Amino acid sequence: MLVAIIMHAIIQEYVLDKINKKKHFSKTKHSKFNESGQLSAFYLFSFSWGASILVSENFLSNPVTLWEDYPHILMPFQLKFYYICQLGYWLHSLPELYFQKTKKEDIPRQLVYILLYLVHIAGAYVLNLNRLGLVLLVLHYFVELLFHVSRLIYFSNENRQLGFTMWAVLFVLGRLLTLSLSVLTVGFGLANAENQGFDWAAGNFNVLFVRITVLAAICLSQAFMMLKFIKFQLRRWREHADAQILKKKQVSNKGKSKKDKANGINGVHSHDSPKARKKIVIRKALLNGSFSFSVPAQTYPQIDWISTSVCLFNFLKLRSGYEHPLRFCVLEIVQHALVQYALFCCAI
Repeated sequence: MLVAIIMHAIIQEYVLDKINKKKHFSKTKHSKFNESGQLSAFYLFSFSWGASILVSENFLSNPVTLWEDYPHILMPFQLKFYYICQLGYWLHSLPELYFQKTKKEDIPRQLVYILLYLVHIAGAYVLNLNRLGLVLLVLHYFVELLFHVSRLIYFSNENRQLGFTMWAVLFVLGRLLTLSLSVLTVGFGLANAENQGFDWAAGNFNVLFVRITVLAAICLSQAFMMLKFIKFQLRRWREHADAQILKKKQVSNKGKSKKDKANGINGVHSHDSPKARKKIVIRKALLNGSFSFSVPAQTYPQIDWISTSVCLFNFLKLRSGYEHPLRFCVLEIVQHALVQYALFCCAI
């Protein structure tokens, strides 16, 4: 436990803190980066050590050894030391929650995470299912190592998400392999073993109740992990879909703004000639009474009084309305003539 605390401090100070200073992460990313950095180092070490034990003890080449000669009281030194180190690390994680000043909303999740490890590792050690426990730990640590390494890469570059896809596939396969090996070892191997019975002194727990309890605990933990995995994937897909929708909206808004610039607020179309565009702009500006367009300096006085006259005719047309159609038509004709004269003055 003391070694775990020292290694934790060394990794934090000499590796993670230096990277954090260079990247300038936010508070949320900072805590997640530290968590993934610490767990990546631990999972890499535990996976490498556990895999070397599996190879040296020939547990992989001969799967029958997982339940053969049960109870497995006599353990190799490196296997026993491996279990002690695992228990020490996860026990040190409990006070580490306080020293790391973990957020209150994150503490329940971390406690569940730590307690699941402690219960399963201690259960495999006490019930003398250490060989099965070692295989499942190595399998689980490999999948978790891939996840946290992918998260570290994602924090450095958010476009790199291939690791999460690989992790998702291996996570499901890992759960299936865990259930298959557990049922094969406990449900079939130990159930058909010769030395059935409960003997605390001999370390024999090969009875129906214990086997059912072990399988139920493994199945429930795998179901819980799959539920968390499904929620995580749904949240990621929802966030990805929202990001895509937002991106499409931004693209459509940009397209609309470009179209508006091309068409103009006065109804000028992009396929019109420059002369036609200017004519439409001047005509509408005159009719609206907004003399804000650019005209030759020598024609400005003429256009100025024409614009004033057009505004006056607009006022008279509003006063006459449709009750005096003849007067309205005369005003419309005169106004149109003034606009055409203004266009002529602008040399259009």
